[in-house]
Amino acid sequence: MNITATTQKVGLLGWPLSHSLSPAMHNAAFAASGLDYVYLPLAVPPELLSQAVTGVKALGFAGINVTIPHKIAVMDYLDEIDNSARLVGAVNTIVNKEGRLIGHNTDAGGYISSLKLAGVAVTGKHVVILGAGGAARAVAAGFIANHAASVVISARDLGKVDGIVKLLPINTPVYGTGWDSRDFTAALSKADIVINTTPLGMYPNIASQPPLPWELLRPSAVISDLVYNPLTTAFMAEAVRRGHTVVGGEGMLAEQGALAFELWTGCSAPRDIMQQVLLSKLSK
Repeated sequence: MNITATTQKVGLLGWPLSHSLSPAMHNAAFAASGLDYVYLPLAVPPELLSQAVTGVKALGFAGINVTIPHKIAVMDYLDEIDNSARLVGAVNTIVNKEGRLIGHNTDAGGYISSLKLAGVAVTGKHVVILGAGGAARAVAAGFIANHAASVVISARDLGKVDGIVKLLPINTPVYGTGWDSRDFTAALSKADIVINTTPLGMYPNIASQPPLPWELLRPSAVISDLVYNPLTTAFMAEAVRRGHTVVGGEGMLAEQGALAFELWTGCSAPRDIMQQVLLSKLSK
């Protein structure tokens, strides 16, 4: 990598960042595309976020990714929020357009793209989302934008579920349920796609998984997990054992990165390279 005064800078704002795979993925993508860009991890504690965003402008960064815990707080310091970020209620990608910082969200689009690349249809499908955090809202927003028939968001904390449902547009039927409710079991019985957006099953707690009554699911139901470490979670392994099609979380990670790449550069992302780098890192 030959970094010069003309090299375009992008990076990742988050706290902490010790295990992020984004620098390796994006720098490999820039090299493969012949672009003079560099992607830098920028660990910023919450109390310094406003100064960091000012620095993005001052240092002439072409753009920035944003991750936990800054995705919502960063919105207060931007010049513009686009529709994707407004729908999700969070920003994960910033583009510096002639000194104006514009917030986008590629999580929702990235997740839907990962399903489509896996051959899973989205439009007109009944969806059940497990969990009620930021990832759940992004996934729900993606399905709404792609005209799902219905979206049911379910979690242990019904208060969090209701909070998300109230923030989403009503052009698609969106419902909230608890994991122990009759509405939840009814939703599962007609679900086409079930997604785990919780951290259950993530390393090092790899034996955990959402409490799903598998016998209620139709054999054709697709099971998806946003957890990508390990690549095959206990939730996915159980789904495979029962004959379901599964989609892992590494696809969303690659696709949201590819969409950010394209926003910054205006070039098509080398998705195969980005996916290869992720799989190589995760397999270790």
